[in-house]
Amino acid sequence: MTIDYKGPVEYSIELAIEKICELLKAGYFISKRSVALLLLQEDEEIKEMVRKSEGEAINKIEEVVKEAKSHFANPITYELALERQNEVKLVIEKVVKIKKEAIGASERLSQLTMNPITGIPILLFVLYWGLYKFVGQFGAGTVVNFLEGILFEKYLNPFFIKIVTHIIPWRILQELFVGEYGVITLGIRYAVALILPIVTFFFIVFSIIEDTGYLPRLAMLIDRIFKKIGLSGRAVIPMVLGFGCATMATMVTRTLPTKRERIIATMLLSLAVPCSAQMGVILALLGGNPKAMLIWAGIVGLIFLFVGYLTSKILPGERPSFYMEVPPLRMPSVSNVITKTFARVKWYFIEILPLFLLASIFIWLGMLLHIFDFIVGLLKKPVELIGLPPEASTAFLFGFFRRDYGAAGLYDLNKQGLLNGTQLVVSCVALTLFLPCIAQFLMNIKERGWKTGLGISTFILFFSFGVAYIVNFILTKLGVIL
Repeated sequence: MTIDYKGPVEYSIELAIEKICELLKAGYFISKRSVALLLLQEDEEIKEMVRKSEGEAINKIEEVVKEAKSHFANPITYELALERQNEVKLVIEKVVKIKKEAIGASERLSQLTMNPITGIPILLFVLYWGLYKFVGQFGAGTVVNFLEGILFEKYLNPFFIKIVTHIIPWRILQELFVGEYGVITLGIRYAVALILPIVTFFFIVFSIIEDTGYLPRLAMLIDRIFKKIGLSGRAVIPMVLGFGCATMATMVTRTLPTKRERIIATMLLSLAVPCSAQMGVILALLGGNPKAMLIWAGIVGLIFLFVGYLTSKILPGERPSFYMEVPPLRMPSVSNVITKTFARVKWYFIEILPLFLLASIFIWLGMLLHIFDFIVGLLKKPVELIGLPPEASTAFLFGFFRRDYGAAGLYDLNKQGLLNGTQLVVSCVALTLFLPCIAQFLMNIKERGWKTGLGISTFILFFSFGVAYIVNFILTKLGVIL
């Protein structure tokens, strides 16, 4: 079935609408023209309704839709949006008189945030003061040092160790609660003293960015770069959310329009986007060494772009399109920021704290049954190949249960003086690129299917150690002192 699509976009789509309307014989709760428009935009609900009502005629309708799509470089949804926008402009020009006024400061700033020349420095400013200074140095440094180093290590842990050893006479059960990997001494300490302040400060920054209207401007700014890796500016939302919780961000990839974009976004979230807790611990580890911080950030950023570009070339599919309504730029509301931050921190406690406690129990069981000893033994050789001490293999194993658990393990190793500057960078790179945590792994399988989910994790497992090996080799050979 071939239709003559000569002429402007509006005329071409009109021909397809007329042809679909001729094929629609049943009655619908909306006009046939509306049904035809929704079919051209491949609305799944309408398509299923038409399939039930029209029977075999749906095959001819799908042929018309396929033929119409082949004549446009962009998705028909995008073409229709442009046509509607043009119609709105024509109506406005006829009935509205616009008085030219001087551009206000808010609008000037809005334009600056979306211009690559000025927008990138503004983005770097936000990242430096928002993530590095506020989350990394203050949250992961000052606040964590007080909670973890003073409150827990000096007061709470000794108190609970005394209570538990007095109440429970059996050494094995004592280890469950107050041992090296105990529910209280490790699980609650990591969750409350190490991860909670980092997550809280990240959510404050994210809520401010969200409430100002900067997020859609950031999407517009990075759209051109994201197009190179098979994504559109719309993907900035799951990517930014990934810095909060990659599991939640993977679920948000549902909002991306094509399967190809969803797979690429899932891959990049699993590989090169550290969650807020993991990133906070890494910032705390590297915060006193700006050179190490830049090397780590540069490597992870390059891997993000390289793997995205490579995946976009391998995966077939349509070129991504992007259009978004940009709301006014405004000052953030304090009440909004507090409300959003509170809701997200509450979610953290309800959803994540039990996972920390459960992870501590699994680790205790694994240690008791010597399962973890076996897995740690398998990891020791790859860990040594990338230049790290064998003790770091435990951090990688724990990183699979929770990425932040693994990063916290590195934090403890660094406090014990077991990592030099080069090893610190290599371990942070390896752990950032390492397997997604078990929650994100299960979400990947749920969202993308078990073949894609397992394929992504298998690739990441070998790729992360491969990159870490190369980084260690280059830094060692060049004699870089960190």
